[in-house]
Amino acid sequence: MKVPRRKIPPVQWRRCFTSSSRRLLVRNIVELPDRIHPSYRETRNNDLLSLQWPSPPRNVLLVKKDCSQPATDALIEFAKHITSTYPSISLICEAPLAESLHDHLSVPIFTDRAASSPSAIHTKTDLVTTFGGDGTILHASSLFSATHSVSPILSFTMGTLGFLGEWKFTDYKRAFREVYMSGAPSERDAILEDRPIIPRPFEENATPVPNPEADWSAIRGKSLGAQRSARILLRNRLKVGIFSSTGERIPLSLSQNSSSPPPNASIPDIHALNEVLIHRGADPHLTIIDVLVNKRFLTEAVADGMIISTPTGSTAYSLSSGGSIIHPLVSSLLLTPICPRSLSFRPLILPANVEIVLKLSEKNRGRSVEVSVDGMRRHGGLEVGGEVRVTGEEFDRNEEGWRGGVPCIMRGGQSGGDDGWVGGLNGLLKFNYPFGEER
Repeated sequence: MKVPRRKIPPVQWRRCFTSSSRRLLVRNIVELPDRIHPSYRETRNNDLLSLQWPSPPRNVLLVKKDCSQPATDALIEFAKHITSTYPSISLICEAPLAESLHDHLSVPIFTDRAASSPSAIHTKTDLVTTFGGDGTILHASSLFSATHSVSPILSFTMGTLGFLGEWKFTDYKRAFREVYMSGAPSERDAILEDRPIIPRPFEENATPVPNPEADWSAIRGKSLGAQRSARILLRNRLKVGIFSSTGERIPLSLSQNSSSPPPNASIPDIHALNEVLIHRGADPHLTIIDVLVNKRFLTEAVADGMIISTPTGSTAYSLSSGGSIIHPLVSSLLLTPICPRSLSFRPLILPANVEIVLKLSEKNRGRSVEVSVDGMRRHGGLEVGGEVRVTGEEFDRNEEGWRGGVPCIMRGGQSGGDDGWVGGLNGLLKFNYPFGEER
């Protein structure tokens, strides 16, 4: 007897993928709540200011040194720590860094997807953290170059020199805790209030919503007390404007691909942390620059170029050109010639509230010179008759404390002035280092 064969149903091929909702690892920064503005208040027996958060910081911008694997590894370790220990923290990176990092982290990374809207970063960032050297800090500062308010910068030294960097990366847990809890109530008050913390939204359609009731109560055992807040050094910035020979303000485009502003749009001043520089570039002839201070003619400079720097920038290009070293707490501008023809042309230290104008003279043999701001060269340079107008950024003081400048977070435990600056002169710049001796 023939047994009928059982009919085997055709194989159904299915995609072996999870049916759970896809997690967006790189998300738009506009989803984040607006930044929290801290206050910087004076303290007794210390020239540095005290950082006071009205509520815990939520959005942290991470900036690292390019092409540095140690800086990348440190950033990933830091990001994993703060997102696991402080659940309300959201991470912000610039677009190229966000694309390269999201595979290493289990939390979303927020970035500015709209290249035409560079202001989104400074309107969302509560705290900036850098991993690199002085150039990394300058780049982080440049992200706020068009605004008067800069978020506090916590810098870990991982670069070549690190004169501006304040913290070693081995201390990153203590450093971030000190910054995060600065301004927090005592642990007793936090326990009594017992308010819930904002959960970080990982779902695809979730949108972070600020909760005014959120505070430090969910981070128990980490309150440092009112007397142990993070210390802030407000570094002066330059306010730079570029004008044509007809007196018309022109944009400070730093690359050939920079988009031009729309017609009738106001062109803001650009802020610089280090210096603004006029240089002859590839032209073999010396530049001839008219220098005016508060609209009064000072001198006709015949040199390779001119530097106007802040006290922070006094240890950079200006120092290599023979300029003086200025303490960062001294509010001033430094005018330094680069290889002047006259041996009597010496650097000048001027008050920060004066206006210095560098005008390319009609006598100049070349028709244009190079202009750079914090090491970034302006495309197109400066034509004959054009002017670079520079003054120090104004500091505002109200009942909430000081505003303006670049707030850099210093190591605690220092009394009096910024002792780290003196140590940097001796240890990094080898100030007055004797020849033939080891020390």
